[in-house]
Amino acid sequence: MKSPRYMINRERMTETVLDLVRIDSHSKEEKQVADYLGRALREAGCEVRVDDAGEKVGGNTGNVIARLPGTKAGAPPLLLSAHMDTVTPGKGVKPVREADRIRTDGTTILGGDDKSGCAIALEIVRTLRDSSLPYGDIDVVFSICEEIGLLGAKHFDATSIKSRRAIVLDATDASKLFTRAPSADHFEFVVHGLEAHAGMAPETGISAVRVAAEAIAAMPLGRIDQRTTSNVVIVDGNGPTNVVPNRCVVRGEARSLDDATLDATTAAIRACFQDSASRATATAAGRVHRAWIEERTEREYESMALDDASPTVQLVLQAAIAVNRSVATATIGGGSDANVYNRRGIESAVLGTGMRDIHTVNEWLHLDDFYASASIVLECVRRSAV
Repeated sequence: MKSPRYMINRERMTETVLDLVRIDSHSKEEKQVADYLGRALREAGCEVRVDDAGEKVGGNTGNVIARLPGTKAGAPPLLLSAHMDTVTPGKGVKPVREADRIRTDGTTILGGDDKSGCAIALEIVRTLRDSSLPYGDIDVVFSICEEIGLLGAKHFDATSIKSRRAIVLDATDASKLFTRAPSADHFEFVVHGLEAHAGMAPETGISAVRVAAEAIAAMPLGRIDQRTTSNVVIVDGNGPTNVVPNRCVVRGEARSLDDATLDATTAAIRACFQDSASRATATAAGRVHRAWIEERTEREYESMALDDASPTVQLVLQAAIAVNRSVATATIGGGSDANVYNRRGIESAVLGTGMRDIHTVNEWLHLDDFYASASIVLECVRRSAV
């Protein structure tokens, strides 16, 4: 006998994402969304708690963690995860619903990154509640502060749940399952020079901006190879134009799918700043002054790489075929909570939700992809309990 098919409630899921994007939730300010999701999860029969991640990062709430007890003994548990925070400008979002999409009104982001993922995970739980479909335990994690360094996931206790497989709902096209993502280093270089009158005695000063500019001109930047990128911004170099600037702050990042290459890239960037500073000297009042560098570098997150034969990947690929969707594995250039989960022993892949033009005021949500993603996840749950 064939297993019965159950359908997600598209209209309910759409109304949920519309509700969510209307709630402000910049990073560290996710409490209202957390309260909404916590209530909805409890109403759907979940055990819900909020951890202390918010206290650790200075936010107003922690990660929302829920468990829907399974109905099929012995079925492996599965984690569904998405993040609650959005980038700026994300306050006062006024979504516009059209036939095939939900879009921003052009004044803010939409927040489909990643409230579309939150809506999908919640719809799966609601669908299971409303059906007689057998399923194993479902863990749900709605994380905080993903957009500013995966902070919620980093402060999530992975040993507090039983799931060792996860579908992270936080990418664009629902026809892609992202199984490889880079490591990332974030850095800040504070260049210290020597102030002087720019018109009367510039030769007695050391321009911190020039030192920074020469370092940036020499460093590996942009697309370094097919696995590696880097980027920098000058965040502080302001001052009156009649003073040689004595301070300049440069921040940036480097990413690579290969950790050895990332280590080498970050080392090369560091060397460019040190070399530039070593060449910058000036004599004032009979004393030789030298530029110097204050540096802060950290590995923001570690890479992930799942084999196509891994159980989680095969679960999603086979589920997609069963619901007549085409999904292929792919590499993504950014990090997600899945990077952290994989390093904590939870085999995690990232499935697209239909979000498009994210982090811009042109953001929109492709509804067909949105519904397809939910259907694939629901089939993953069903297949896990067979």
